[in-house]
Amino acid sequence: MEGFSYEIVKNPRIFKMNTLPAHSDHIAYRSDEELDKKETSLRKSLNGLWKFFYAKSYKYAITGFEKKEYSCDDWDDISVPAHIQMEGYDRPQYVNVEYPWDGREEIAPPELPERFNPVASYVKEFVLPKQWEGERIFISFQGVESAFALWLNGEFIGYSEDSFTPSEFELTPSIQKENKLAVQVFKWSSSSWLEDQDFFRFSGIFRDVYLYTIPRAHIYDIKIEPTLDDKLKKATLDVEMKFEGLPWQANYVLSYKGKPVLMGSVDTQKVKRFRVNFDNPFLWSAEKPNLYDLKIQLFDDKNKVMEVIQEKVGFRKFVLDGGIMKLNGKRIVFKGVNRHEFSCDTGRVVAKEDVEKDVWIMKQNNINGIRTSHYPNGEHLYRLCDEQGLYMIAENNMESHGLWERTVQRNFDRSQILPGDNEEYLPMMLDRVNSAYQKDKNHPSILIWSCGNESFGGSVIQRMADRFRELDPHRLVHYEGIFWDRRYPNSSDMESQMYTSVANIEKFLREHKEKPLICCEYAHAMGNSNGALFKYTDLSDREPRYQGGFIWDFVDQTIRKKNRYGEEFMAYGGDFLDRPSDYNFSANGIVDGQRRAYAKMQEVKFNYQNITATFRNDQDSLFMKVKNKHLFTWTSEYDCTVTIECEGELLRKIVCPVDVAPLGEVEVLLPLTLPKEAGEYTLNAYFTLKEDRAWARRGYEVAFGQGVFVVDGQKKKEEKKKKLTLIRGTYNVGIRGENFEVLFSYLQGGLVSYRYGGREMLE
Repeated sequence: MEGFSYEIVKNPRIFKMNTLPAHSDHIAYRSDEELDKKETSLRKSLNGLWKFFYAKSYKYAITGFEKKEYSCDDWDDISVPAHIQMEGYDRPQYVNVEYPWDGREEIAPPELPERFNPVASYVKEFVLPKQWEGERIFISFQGVESAFALWLNGEFIGYSEDSFTPSEFELTPSIQKENKLAVQVFKWSSSSWLEDQDFFRFSGIFRDVYLYTIPRAHIYDIKIEPTLDDKLKKATLDVEMKFEGLPWQANYVLSYKGKPVLMGSVDTQKVKRFRVNFDNPFLWSAEKPNLYDLKIQLFDDKNKVMEVIQEKVGFRKFVLDGGIMKLNGKRIVFKGVNRHEFSCDTGRVVAKEDVEKDVWIMKQNNINGIRTSHYPNGEHLYRLCDEQGLYMIAENNMESHGLWERTVQRNFDRSQILPGDNEEYLPMMLDRVNSAYQKDKNHPSILIWSCGNESFGGSVIQRMADRFRELDPHRLVHYEGIFWDRRYPNSSDMESQMYTSVANIEKFLREHKEKPLICCEYAHAMGNSNGALFKYTDLSDREPRYQGGFIWDFVDQTIRKKNRYGEEFMAYGGDFLDRPSDYNFSANGIVDGQRRAYAKMQEVKFNYQNITATFRNDQDSLFMKVKNKHLFTWTSEYDCTVTIECEGELLRKIVCPVDVAPLGEVEVLLPLTLPKEAGEYTLNAYFTLKEDRAWARRGYEVAFGQGVFVVDGQKKKEEKKKKLTLIRGTYNVGIRGENFEVLFSYLQGGLVSYRYGGREMLE
């Protein structure tokens, strides 16, 4: 294997070879017609069936398979993208803090397991499109876990690590009409010590793979910087382009909802950037995700279109002002969730439909933010967050929890911590920062870059934070690990903590007034949880420097499986005979693996809602106080309905228009009175959508309030007591009433059956 050695996989100083520079995630088209159809002739997907050979370690891997004359016809077929563990090779393994090889092989960084470290060899044959002959040809791997080497027609092309950002290579020197592409993927590499996230440990080519070509002049990177003046009235748009080849001219149009706002042209022979200004822009926020379209056309010297791109642009101002994070001049509160990329059928290979479903569920339940725990995600999520309105903490791929937790607990040598102060890992980590930034820099939904997760502290992380700031002065930087290592406080612009009680948050803020505080993880959602969420949301109402948090976490990491009887169930860690394992700790979601909401989602929706309604009865007059927590939305943008009920029976329903300004509150007199008859009465307020949204239809309830009032006295009509029948058995006691039966067991020590209307309600 000329040009490649297995020793590279073990060497933390070598994490890429011959890869192209990281760049923005835009899509290039040959023409306006292609742009309109969202179909580009500049790309060719290589997704589908590939030839595949599995080896449990490198010494069992086939050598020479990359050569063109080596036949792989008798190899297995495997789908790409996919994890090999979800395709019948190796097995899914879930561990949280501990490394997956812990107790199996005694190794230390940067050593790798040798007895068991699966190697996946892939082969894909393809024919070069005829219209691409003579053009420059490239390949993009959007995600490969955790390291891979690449050959084309027997020639070594390159090598790359970092599982969660794209790796791209030029193939032109080795391309032929008929081609053999060979890839060798290593489950663990030296960088795996820094990929110890709380998730199933998979490997393989798990995101899209595609070939692409470029015109004679091509925008390979575009940096879009929309900024606002302090009064939010004047907008400036700075655009910087990097080219392959040199176009004659670039024309641009900035439009809003299809109507041009401004347009112009740039002599790209002389300049590679342009700036435009205009007044009174529509601002972007999660509440009102206003987006402009920026279209750029490249022309040659004969005025022929060579390439067209179009990107979304959001104008918003996110700053740290007086120790408070503010968006467009208003104090922001994050009502967020942590989200792993996960599907119960395909692992971290997540279909666009599932990503969309996640975003719809979040919007339906008043969630306004995502932390991409704990790595860059596929591109579709960022585009949806831009378009539908979700704030993002975009997290870099870094976690070494298993190295430092034992250090804290057992007083190990802190020099073992990675990246810590270890200069050997600095280039790798700065490259990850750059890759994450370059890929996603143009997304307005990203407010904060995160250096990574649970990797203690150190000078390397401080330099990662500094690099983010050098690259992007318009966003803040987050890192929670300074809680454990206070030597480098500038690693984070905000204090970030996990699972801290409300009392301790208040105590910390009294004693430390330098930064705002968020809980990057809180309200752990495992099992029957989230009952105390209101304590945190109440705190964000009364403490300005507490600015919310992100629930751990959104979706259960569980996998659809069948038991020995062929019955389907959702499996968690340990169900695959994976050892070591952290078992059911993989299931912490507010939705299950099939994205069905748990009951605790009701707590989330209610406590995260942006409108509250409370009621009072004063001398037979009923009042409703409406508080609007929206930053930019009037309550009049929703329909409001109020009902009065007696012990569940609807007595009256009225439409009650309420017009409360953002962050305001109003009390209104209701045209209702409580009846004189004794009973428990509830007043209910429902705020619903006035029009369809992408994520819900008109009439969908976004906020709810209730007041309970008891009227004492004698009821007008006493209900006739229903007769109950007691049935005493030897081992059971039964009670039968109208339309129901219950059964208590002496042997089981409690209720074992409850039938209502003939239907068993207990399973």
